[in-house]
Amino acid sequence: MSVRRKVFVSYHHADEREVRLFIAMFDQAADAFIARGIGVGMAGDIIDSTDTEYVMGRIRREYLRDSSITLVMIGNCTWSRRYVDWELQASLTRGETITPNGVLGIKLWSYSGTGYPDRLNQNLCPPASPGRPPAPPDCYARVYTMPATAANLVEHLEDAYRARTQRAYLIVNPRDRMGYNRDCGHHQH
Repeated sequence: MSVRRKVFVSYHHADEREVRLFIAMFDQAADAFIARGIGVGMAGDIIDSTDTEYVMGRIRREYLRDSSITLVMIGNCTWSRRYVDWELQASLTRGETITPNGVLGIKLWSYSGTGYPDRLNQNLCPPASPGRPPAPPDCYARVYTMPATAANLVEHLEDAYRARTQRAYLIVNPRDRMGYNRDCGHHQH
């Protein structure tokens, strides 16, 4: 097995059971990665504040600081969660002294195609369609179905890790962020 990457796990709290199972299978049993995250081993919104700049700073300092990949566990309502948007925004931040996290989405077993978080969508290659110019040759982030093996997951993680330097120029990370959670009962686009 290759190097175990430190991975920040971002997800909607409603998917916690599936996320814990994923972590048990691929971190604890298979040693494919080292899980980090606000909700990993904790419940609910740990950073209880309405000051978004404060929350963003805490996410970067306390949770993303020692991770190199952000893994978005995609469930049916993940797109509606403001903390997922904020975690992605912090993960995609780059600068002279800041290397962004690689970003990878994994569809949970229960995912039924209800959409991805907007910020993740903006970093994926658009699907080909008639009348649309061809997609750019590459994009920053990737989304996969649940991996069949730890080796599959490690391949995806390593691709996300390499993206930090090889595809960082493709990052789309607007300053605007979600102010409130959205109603998951109203499906995204």
